[in-house]
Amino acid sequence: MLLGMKAYSLDLRTRVVAAIDAGMPRTQAVAVFQVSLGSIKRWLRQRQINGALAPKPRPGQSATITQAQEALLRFQLEQFPDATLPEHAARWNADHGTSLSAWTLGRAIRRLGWSRKKRV
Repeated sequence: MLLGMKAYSLDLRTRVVAAIDAGMPRTQAVAVFQVSLGSIKRWLRQRQINGALAPKPRPGQSATITQAQEALLRFQLEQFPDATLPEHAARWNADHGTSLSAWTLGRAIRRLGWSRKKRV
């Protein structure tokens, strides 16, 4: 799977495999469900090996600042709009007992869509 692409839903996987189990040829399933033949083969092999069709977890580290903490970060940004990134990181680390770098906090701020542009 390419990075950045989301896995097909469990519902779609289940419907495709059920159609094949009911006798639909794989090439027809490709056209009907708009999925690749390779995906269908992987799902059938996955079901045969471990009995499940659920997508595998995505590789990589999980976010250091969780979605639950994003509201807290947004509040901090609104309270101190003129603070620099290192100042925000120092404040976050002091308030939350973490040791995040300014770069890590900067990525979380970008995910929020926050901009430091001055409003006139």
